[in-house]
Amino acid sequence: MSHRPIGALAALGLLALAATAHAYDPTRTFTQGSLVVSPEAGYGRQFDLEGKSGFTDLEFVNAGVRFGWLPFDPAGPGPLYGSLELGLQPLYQRYLDPVDAFFAGVGLTARYHFLGAGRLVPFLDLAAFAGGTDLEIKEIRSEFTFLLWGGAGVSYFVTDQTAVYGGYRYQHVSNGNTERPNRGFESHTGVLGVSFFFE
Repeated sequence: MSHRPIGALAALGLLALAATAHAYDPTRTFTQGSLVVSPEAGYGRQFDLEGKSGFTDLEFVNAGVRFGWLPFDPAGPGPLYGSLELGLQPLYQRYLDPVDAFFAGVGLTARYHFLGAGRLVPFLDLAAFAGGTDLEIKEIRSEFTFLLWGGAGVSYFVTDQTAVYGGYRYQHVSNGNTERPNRGFESHTGVLGVSFFFE
C-alpha cells in the first residue's frame, strides 16, 4: 500500500493549520466591550515563607468561573501591545490535607493579555476575593477571610474565539486581622482553564 496519499493529506492538514494560525487577528477577538467566560480549575500547596514553627503544609484544589469584560481595544507600544480584561469570579477552594475544609467567595479579577505572538498569548493576572471558610489551622482561624493572588501564564487560541490556558499563581490567604490568629499563609498554585470570547 502506498504512503503517498497519507503523506499528501498530512501535508494539506499542516498547510491548513499554518494558514489558520497565520490568519488569526487578535484585534477581532479582543474588541472593546467583548465578554469573556473562563471556567478554570487549580491545584495548590502551602509553602513556609517565614520559616515559622507550626507550618501546616496545606494541600488544596479549587475551581471557579471568571466573567470578564474588555473595556478597551488593544493598545500599547511594542512588546506591551495587549488587552486589559476586568472581571468577577466566584471561587471554591477545597483543602484536602492535612485538614478537610473549604473557602467559598467572590472576587474581582484583572488580566493583561500580551497580543504580539499570534495565537500564543502570555498574560499576567491579579485577583482579590472575600468569602467564608471553616479552615482552622495554626496560621489562621476565622469564618471570614480574604484570598489574593498574582500570577502569569499563557493562552493558546484553538479557534478565533476560544483559548485554553495554563499558569502559575502566588496565593495569599488572610483574615485581615478581623480575628486571631492571623499569620495567614502563602501557596504556590497551578491553574488550567478555557476562555470563550463573545462580542
